[in-house]
Amino acid sequence: MARNKHPEETVAKILDVALELFFTKGYDNTSIQDIIDNLGGLTKGAVYHHFKSKDEILSAALDRENEALYRELKRIRDDAHMTGAQKLQALFETSVNGSQLEIWSTIAPATDPVKNSRLLGLQYQSVLEETVPYYVLPIVEQGVRDGSIKTNHPRELSEVLVLLANLWAGPMFRTSTPEELGGRIAFYIELASALGVELADSGMTEALKRYRVVFEERADLFSEGKEGVS
Repeated sequence: MARNKHPEETVAKILDVALELFFTKGYDNTSIQDIIDNLGGLTKGAVYHHFKSKDEILSAALDRENEALYRELKRIRDDAHMTGAQKLQALFETSVNGSQLEIWSTIAPATDPVKNSRLLGLQYQSVLEETVPYYVLPIVEQGVRDGSIKTNHPRELSEVLVLLANLWAGPMFRTSTPEELGGRIAFYIELASALGVELADSGMTEALKRYRVVFEERADLFSEGKEGVS
């Protein structure tokens, strides 16, 4: 069998097709076979050579879509003119105002964490293995050194802030009324303040309200009888 001399092109094609299907049909209504059928001759083996599951395809697609965001987070982390506290606020503001909220809500994975348990696991893994060590922890440690963040547990603080923001405060993995969402956001900001991190002006409230609007517009993807095959 001939080797694929351009595997990056194959990966790009898989992600392009998958993301388009996720946008138009919704994540849960798109199967691996749907993706294969739209790849113009690529085989199931070619897909599984690069990705073990639909969840991994979505994770890789989101990483690609967020490349500009990651560059900006790195720029904030390495900015020599801000304190740790200023960087942390800028990091949250940039994150919640980026395109990933709209992308996620348009793709509309089911909020049931059991139905999409692997997707939840990938998000959890990404927080602990990428977001915290590469972006948040270095900023919190700087804040401890420069006195702008008060904590004896910088790693634990970093993990709690990001896990709560990604998996608890937002409605990605639980259904929420606007009132419930607003209450969680308000408490999250209050809790962060009690832990020595001021996020009230980070844009989080407005960004998540905007996310909720888009999420509700895609409510058709969550109606009964429309669950896709993974």
